[in-house]
Amino acid sequence: MIDHTHDPAATSWVASANGHTDFPLQNLPHGVFSRPGGAPSGGVAIGDKILDLAAALAAGLLDGQEAEAAAAPRLNGFLALGAVGRTVLRHRVFALLSVDAAVVVQSRAAACLVDAADCALHVPAAIGDYTDFFSGIHHAMNGGKLLRPDNPLMPNYKYVPVAYHGRASSIRPSGTDVRRPNGQRKRPDEAAPSFGPCRNLDYEMEFGIWIGGANALGEPVPIEQAGDHIAGFCLLNDWSARDIQAWESAPLGPFLAKSFQTSISPWIVTPEALAPFRIPQPPRPNGDPAPLPHLHAAHDQAAGALDIAVTVHILTPRMREAGLPPHRLSRANTSDLYWTVAQMVAHHTSNGCNLSPGDLFGSGTISAVEDTGWGSLQELSLAGRRELTLPNGETRMFLADGDEITFRAQAARPGYASIGFGPCRGTVWPARAI
Repeated sequence: MIDHTHDPAATSWVASANGHTDFPLQNLPHGVFSRPGGAPSGGVAIGDKILDLAAALAAGLLDGQEAEAAAAPRLNGFLALGAVGRTVLRHRVFALLSVDAAVVVQSRAAACLVDAADCALHVPAAIGDYTDFFSGIHHAMNGGKLLRPDNPLMPNYKYVPVAYHGRASSIRPSGTDVRRPNGQRKRPDEAAPSFGPCRNLDYEMEFGIWIGGANALGEPVPIEQAGDHIAGFCLLNDWSARDIQAWESAPLGPFLAKSFQTSISPWIVTPEALAPFRIPQPPRPNGDPAPLPHLHAAHDQAAGALDIAVTVHILTPRMREAGLPPHRLSRANTSDLYWTVAQMVAHHTSNGCNLSPGDLFGSGTISAVEDTGWGSLQELSLAGRRELTLPNGETRMFLADGDEITFRAQAARPGYASIGFGPCRGTVWPARAI
């Protein structure tokens, strides 16, 4: 999958793309944007600009069903293209934006560029279903230790990619404010639950996985083919009301504690862009069971993981007023996940469940072994048993109103241009009175 579009020496005539932290010429992620007062349309991020694909089509700079699918106001058709179609379009857009493009082509394409700062970004596809996995083993261990210190993982964890069905209707793009949810909550010292604003609001640093190829109901996707059903990636914040979750989860799991909002970064970074950053799935510790046959493929174990650094930053109202920069709370890596994304697809469909283009997975919270890489405040505060002191002297155990949380990710490897995902950001607003 590595070709000329990954050449680190390749540059663009779009000046801001050269050396751009997230969107150099080697990335070319897809999304949906709109100008002020305009209708949503598909585009490609390049530096601090967006290539309007509908305009490029109208100008005769692009053609074909691949470009038409990517120019649409919903990218479900683009997600369904498959690797061949995505690669065809990637090569065409790369040639269009490369410094090697003819001067007349550059001039015509420049008219199809818009300033990203002037545009609104949208959820890029109609999400039919959303599934949240629990594949971050260090997060699972940290949470389990708080409840079961001697046996933190449930017996099934190392055999099956645990997941639950989430709520697709409340997924929103980065920058959308997050309203603190109301719900039932009960402290251990309280005789009965009360209803009111969440007391222990948290974030969860996750990787989002966009599904491309569909499977028919009753037809499982073999692990050998599961990777072909993955069309792209984003960042995902699984906002969590911990006190509501603790009370409501028995016996069926999260409900209102998770469904109030999930935030995603709006650009779809394709598997083709991430090809240089594929790595072997880390070996399981001695004594761990091998994946069952329907979850094991040699090629997936050899190159099914991704080497992407993920970070979480907080900006409090006091920090904002003082002009201070956001403070980094954690730094982990997608290689900390216990299961590969192909294993998630294979497991999800192993009972015959059908997936559709535009379905979205959350990986589960990505946490490192060390506490500097723990991906939630539930872990960092030991479920509210210790305070975190920020550089300005403020303390937090969970999120306060006005706090802004930002996720970022960077894929870097010697010999290749590093690429990113853009931010996944949300600011907490007070709960509505009921």
